[in-house]
Amino acid sequence: MNNALRITAFAAALAATFGTAYGVGRSVDPLVAAEDRPAQHGGHGGGEEAGGGKEKQQAAADHAAGGLEISDGGYTLALEKPVIRAGTRSEIRFTVKDDSGRKVTAYRREHGKELHFILASSDLTQYRHLHPVRAADGTWSTSVELPEAGGYRAFADFTPAAAGAENLTLGADLAVSGSYHPAALPAPRATAETDGYDVALDGDLRAGRSGELKLTISRNGRPVTDLQRYLGAYGHLVALRSGDLAYLHVHPNEGGPGPDVSFTATAPSAGTYRLFLDFQHEGKVRTAAFTVRVPASAEKGGDHQEGKGGNEGEGKGEDKGEDKGGAGHAH
Repeated sequence: MNNALRITAFAAALAATFGTAYGVGRSVDPLVAAEDRPAQHGGHGGGEEAGGGKEKQQAAADHAAGGLEISDGGYTLALEKPVIRAGTRSEIRFTVKDDSGRKVTAYRREHGKELHFILASSDLTQYRHLHPVRAADGTWSTSVELPEAGGYRAFADFTPAAAGAENLTLGADLAVSGSYHPAALPAPRATAETDGYDVALDGDLRAGRSGELKLTISRNGRPVTDLQRYLGAYGHLVALRSGDLAYLHVHPNEGGPGPDVSFTATAPSAGTYRLFLDFQHEGKVRTAAFTVRVPASAEKGGDHQEGKGGNEGEGKGEDKGEDKGGAGHAH
């Protein structure tokens, strides 16, 4: 039997299936290995009472992660057409609506943009950081070509201009039709290579505690000390949790222009995460990706826990006019 799954135009009706099979969305139990599954129902280590305490702990962890909800804080992300075709440049149109159903037309600018739009495949091998354009009526649009079919998650990271509004990251499912071949999550490694650059990862991503992640960029064995600012910073980072694609807000630290770029981040739970570093050098944006495993808080991972690693498959998705880096926005 052909292992390829043919996804046709009716893929929109199968969005729930994608969510179940590939871990897209929040309402399903992702099919991931036990050691990679984010801690559920308070599974952050021993010593917790069963019941309410664990549920509160998990609720707090989920609150720390974004992109799990299509609606939050009185705002909703609405994709105009939740299906596109693999290998074809397509336009994605979407709106953000308030609780009365009106399209939002005013935003606060962060890192030079009113809204950051990110696409990631459910197996975390495809990633795009896009810069959509907003029409006067509040409709956003951007074009993208995704080479691989399957289930994707679309993230909108923004802050409405309304008084008292806070930053939100909303997520919606996107189906990409075509022949789908599932890919395994790359194994953790401490280095990654992208477009002739070597990036080394040091530091810890910890469950429930902040930690520093330092990434060091070199080329041809020499440190890169003349990184260029991109969206107001020398590096941007997005972290996504394998299984449900929870989106972490990563805070960039002061410094630059290289070779080190550092960030402060807190993992909401144990699990496996994919990190996407975006940096600019000689006028071009490059992306390095890493797989990191975060142990439960009860496991004494220390300062040298497993998970300070990159991946072997950084070559997917060469620059085709869209940015494929993370927006590590400091909110």
